[in-house]
Amino acid sequence: MARTELFEPSGFYFRGLHPRIFMGTASDRYAGWIGQVYSRDRYDKRISRRSRKLGGRTYVEETLPVDSVEEYFEHFRSLELDFTFYPLLLEEDGEPSQNFHVLDRYSQHLKEEDYLILKVPKVLFAQKILQHGTFVENGLYLDAETFRRRFYEPAVELLGSRLRGLVFEQEYQRKQDRVSPDEVADSLDRFFAAIPKDDRYHVELRTEAYLSSSVFKVLESHGIGQVLSHWTWLPPLTKQLELSGNRFLNAAGDCIVRLMTPKGVRYEQAYAEAHPFNALVDGMLDPNMVSDTVRIMDAGVRREVDVHVIVNNRAGGNAPLIAKLLAEEFVHMRAAPAR
Repeated sequence: MARTELFEPSGFYFRGLHPRIFMGTASDRYAGWIGQVYSRDRYDKRISRRSRKLGGRTYVEETLPVDSVEEYFEHFRSLELDFTFYPLLLEEDGEPSQNFHVLDRYSQHLKEEDYLILKVPKVLFAQKILQHGTFVENGLYLDAETFRRRFYEPAVELLGSRLRGLVFEQEYQRKQDRVSPDEVADSLDRFFAAIPKDDRYHVELRTEAYLSSSVFKVLESHGIGQVLSHWTWLPPLTKQLELSGNRFLNAAGDCIVRLMTPKGVRYEQAYAEAHPFNALVDGMLDPNMVSDTVRIMDAGVRREVDVHVIVNNRAGGNAPLIAKLLAEEFVHMRAAPAR
């Protein structure tokens, strides 16, 4: 049974915003969203709490149970799950990992038009990984067989058509560690030729130097989307799209826009400013991020592209309120020509 398509920004209902706009967030289950996305009395005594150390400080994170995703999807059409960025879905011996079981629990609460975007585990797309406080070469980087067997196949089996996108996020490369864009393009070409063909792949390269014609040529040849990411060291969203010739590269006609952190602000600082994620933070939200995102949403609609806008709390303090601003500005822009 499909969800009701309702657009009412004052109540944070975005499913009916536009058939080609899929508003969503990066992760869910935040207790800070109670009173916005989540009902106040529905999760009484069901909030889990854990301490997290980050940047020399300790924070208390409050999390709702997995079944809250049912209420989440009354408001949004897409959800990006971040936890899949960490352990693979299957252990080396083929047994299900903890992440597999969590994703399975999510799948039990999804309806037919509730769409998930999964982050591919970083061990498959990071050139270097942190071990014992030091970054070392990653032996599983672009390992096609590990991707297929321990992530792709179990994800497809669990989610089927409710799996809308797979995001390959590559870490920022410092200048002294970079290879040439052509080398990146060649390695991506070999990898995507070796894994199962699928039009749900999207690549986010966090090194501006890699946003090059040779890389975009490879992505386009495989029908892989360019993730447009508002992130610390990347250029503005519209500049990223310009670098690819203002083309939407995904073969399925999907575009993923990820609003992660303010420009020039590191993860730890953005987290500290946004926590506990229940309100917008004065001076944190970049108005250019909002206007650029809305322009991309409008361009997607005009070119018959489905645009998935994934909002992170760290982009301004509270993802539902940022989504509300985006939706209202999008409606205003679309109405302007008629006036």
